[in-house]
Amino acid sequence: MRRVEWEERERIYACWLCNFPGIGNRHRHLLTKLCGSAEEAYLADKRKWGQVLSQKQVKDLADYTEKWQPEKEYRRMQEAGISLITFSEKAYPQRLKNIPDSPYGIFVKGRLPGENVLTVAVIGARECSEYGRYVAAELGAELGRRGVVVVSGMARGIDGISQEAALEAGGVSVGVLGCGVDICYPAQNKELYDRLLHKGAVLSPYPVGTPALARNFPPRNRIVSGLADAVVVIEARVKSGTLITVDMALEQGREVYVVPGRVTDRLSDGCNRLIRQGAGVFLSPECFLEEILQLEEQKRRHASPQYNDSSDRGRKNRKCPDKGVVLQEGRRKEVMFQKVEVPGSGTEILKSGVETSGLGIGSSVPIIEVPSARTEESGSRAEEANSAKKEDKITMEEPMFRIREPKETEGFEFRMKESNGIGIMPPEPERIYNLLDFYPKSLEEIRAGLPDGYDDRQLVALLMGLCLENYAIQISPGHFCRKGK
Repeated sequence: MRRVEWEERERIYACWLCNFPGIGNRHRHLLTKLCGSAEEAYLADKRKWGQVLSQKQVKDLADYTEKWQPEKEYRRMQEAGISLITFSEKAYPQRLKNIPDSPYGIFVKGRLPGENVLTVAVIGARECSEYGRYVAAELGAELGRRGVVVVSGMARGIDGISQEAALEAGGVSVGVLGCGVDICYPAQNKELYDRLLHKGAVLSPYPVGTPALARNFPPRNRIVSGLADAVVVIEARVKSGTLITVDMALEQGREVYVVPGRVTDRLSDGCNRLIRQGAGVFLSPECFLEEILQLEEQKRRHASPQYNDSSDRGRKNRKCPDKGVVLQEGRRKEVMFQKVEVPGSGTEILKSGVETSGLGIGSSVPIIEVPSARTEESGSRAEEANSAKKEDKITMEEPMFRIREPKETEGFEFRMKESNGIGIMPPEPERIYNLLDFYPKSLEEIRAGLPDGYDDRQLVALLMGLCLENYAIQISPGHFCRKGK
């Protein structure tokens, strides 16, 4: 029998084993190993099964097997566009092979991305704030543009928003379900489900037809983190399923990053607690990707047979662009820098000083040369370079898109236009928009940031115009906030 034919028969009988609800992954692996293959396990007698399973499990498996029609059920699954990938196959994701209690098989609809593509899991609250929606959309879009796979649970809120944004940006995403892959859950994400089938995949450890039961989701979350190189948490309460996923990610050795939130925001209590416990702080998509790419490069060097510890010593300290954050041997620490003039050189350098985290003197931080104010020509060039960099980067410290005045505007009617990622808005609405936050502000708070001369009617008209154009939300009478994407 050829290898291809043997693998096909193995999938037929692995499908039989995966559909039996009375045992878990561990027993499936043990039974297959004991018998030599899934087909041999199917043909084995009760005595053989009894070496791995309990008497009740043996009886239940025998009753189940008597009614199961392996080839017919397998063909029915294939006709629905669903494939089964077993642990022993090359197509099985390598990342999942390396986690505890790996799924015996995964049911897939769509096409899984390649093994060598950087993959990030984005998880968070279902009932998220406008701030959370905004960050999830921006992160998902940036990952999609950079060719990074976004994996998540296709749930309402942060999960679905980040996946939709990645697909909109031309990227690839994978949805991991807590039900059969033939079922769209939640039903309101049907459009996202259909798009994932064309530009990614949906997968599940559960057989076709399995309903979305509460007990299915913790194992589902383990696969979400297991498929990823890093996990980003955007909004999570103290008692949240998201934090269960984080625990699993840490157990699997994944990098965990958290979007910080206000201490008064209950949706950020879980995030802030994770930061206190040592999770990485998500500052911007660029900074995050810079760190992850460097960490992955370091892992590859360590895994290489030619790896020499001494060759890596000079590269253990990595500075995230435009941030006073240094990663040393996988740990984060804040470092204070001091400008020191180099005599006779016309330049200044940034010299590392005391680490704000209290870990000692950051003497190993690379020295960064910056132009001195004395040389006008070099200063002008540096300003131009810095200006260009700022246009290319997305940071959490300034608006993630700039709003510029168009050449011609008529009245108050306007539409956001995209020009190299730059939004365009007339000056009056722009001024009001820049004063809004993701937390509600009253008319008095908004007016305090405006020049004199704005009355309530004019201000409310401008705010309602922003609401109509989907840039703002009226939370309650007289209270408005910025709307996320």
